[in-house]
Amino acid sequence: MKVKIQIVVESDHGDSQVVQEIMQISRGALQPENLGLKLAEAKTLLQNLQHALAEQQVAEYSQQQELCLHCSQKLLHKDKRTIVYRTLFGKLHLQCPRLFHCPCQEQPTRSFNPVANLLPERTSRELLYLESKFGSLMSYGLSVKLLQEVLPIEGEINTTAIRNNLHTIGHRLEDELGEEKGGYIEGCPRDWEELPRPDLPLVLGMDGGYVRSYDKKSRSKGNFEVIVGKSIKADGTSKRFGGVYCYDTKPQRRIFEVLKSQGMQMNQQVTFLSDGDEKIRELQVYLNPNAEYLLDWFHITMRLTVMSQTAKGLSKKDTELDTDIPKELERIKWYLWR
Repeated sequence: MKVKIQIVVESDHGDSQVVQEIMQISRGALQPENLGLKLAEAKTLLQNLQHALAEQQVAEYSQQQELCLHCSQKLLHKDKRTIVYRTLFGKLHLQCPRLFHCPCQEQPTRSFNPVANLLPERTSRELLYLESKFGSLMSYGLSVKLLQEVLPIEGEINTTAIRNNLHTIGHRLEDELGEEKGGYIEGCPRDWEELPRPDLPLVLGMDGGYVRSYDKKSRSKGNFEVIVGKSIKADGTSKRFGGVYCYDTKPQRRIFEVLKSQGMQMNQQVTFLSDGDEKIRELQVYLNPNAEYLLDWFHITMRLTVMSQTAKGLSKKDTELDTDIPKELERIKWYLWR
């Protein structure tokens, strides 16, 4: 059995048709391994379809740009150039004509490339999205292997490209954040009463930890503190954030924008959970007038566990208190839990 896959391209008016064969598939007797499409065939099919579709789009767009926007006179062709555009389904080499500007209007240059002007960034947004998503969740090397395994882009991406794109997007997101300020509570109680009825409380938990630097030069300068958090809405949807405390210049602004993106209002209750560390508590204050600050149970029971382990090493001779210390600690734990 042979299967031919073709695409049919029609103009918007339906007066022209282009039929192009993009792939042939051969199959013998039905076996489990040849039922349907294989991964390699699917990747080839997507790549060929991408090339055929992009060529038709570029040709149609280039033809539309051949007339002057001011006087409708046909523009003269100068030459053709090839631009490279990276997509999810392969690298495109687009043949783009360069045109002379019409003399009816003064222009800074004699010629221009319509397609190149339309595509100033030579990487599609979807590919940038996947590169940045996986590059932020795992190592750059594993991200390259994963994308090459499922997409027809083998040999077309590398760890350096993913790293540079991720850093570019990170800098752009940092620039979009507002300036850091001492407090983010806006308005007064009278203004808050006029706001619509808020949703159920938001819960935001934060914690910090130390990470060893890859270029550790000394014991004192080889570690840095990372603070991460998670904000949860009443419906269970959540958002995560993080930053390096000693390098982040807008830590409180970052937290406020996360809460704001989840619909936080000034008349809405927000519960902050932390281990009581001063740096984390400083980041949580002045974000909401109805905020409640709690020590999370995990860190409380951690401290009680340390105290219980210490109490096991004590005997009645070691203390002047006529009491059972482990039993008293269990009572404290019971009291706090309830």
